[in-house]
Amino acid sequence: MILIADGGSTKADWIALNTNKKEEFRVRTLGLNPVVVEEEELHNRIINMFQLINIKDDVTEIHFYGAGCGTPKPTAVLKKVLETIFVNAKVFIAEDMLAAVYAATGKEPAIVCILGTGSNSCYFDGKHMEMVVPSLGYILMDEASGNYFGKKLIIDYYYKNMPKKIASKFENEFNLEADFIKNNIYKEANPNMYLATFAKFMFDFKDEKYIKRLIKKGFQEFFKYRILPYNKDESTKIYFIGSIAHYFSDILEKVASKYNLKITGVIQRPIDNLLEYHKENINL
Repeated sequence: MILIADGGSTKADWIALNTNKKEEFRVRTLGLNPVVVEEEELHNRIINMFQLINIKDDVTEIHFYGAGCGTPKPTAVLKKVLETIFVNAKVFIAEDMLAAVYAATGKEPAIVCILGTGSNSCYFDGKHMEMVVPSLGYILMDEASGNYFGKKLIIDYYYKNMPKKIASKFENEFNLEADFIKNNIYKEANPNMYLATFAKFMFDFKDEKYIKRLIKKGFQEFFKYRILPYNKDESTKIYFIGSIAHYFSDILEKVASKYNLKITGVIQRPIDNLLEYHKENINL
């Protein structure tokens, strides 16, 4: 049995393949970002999914692609957790950016971007990924991500820059007490995931001018820091992965056109494409 997983900060999608490369089942756990989730909690989030535990001794390989797995220390923590649970498995861990590449373009050159709870980008030349800079995560970077927009909404609400009609609905949907917000950001686990929950509010008000301006500005920042520095021309394919890109694809395309670029494709959830890539490229 082989497990393939695409893990973001909010959730992780798992697919189990048998020896005939047939899908046995798929499940979703909470996010497994080892940068923001403690080792014990990573362990708990996996063992609490009974479908995974029921087959733990039968798993021979795990291909895990995850947020927070771009540097050695957090990757080592997650690898240890997986090896402790799946004792007979060889564990391969790579950052979620590589999963995005496999899901979007496979082996063809392209700029591939993630706009989910977090954000990132790379240029894939067909063999290797080139990144503008290493991602420093949700506090310092993550332009146009879910947590980026969550922060913007909270800031605009508190500084009274949010239109009154939208602010009223925002109040009804979330606990906006200062102590509650600060506790979730500074003391609770997964502050990036917490911030991203506010971004879901935008989906219901995507036709409002305020929301459109907010999204447009975020996308412009993303292009400025995460796409334009690759210095590629309009013939370069550009793919986006994630819910933010999916739900606001019309605004994304307009921003791209201002830079004489065109979006080749937007994929909301990469796990199905990632599955097909592995069926073609792994030996069972």
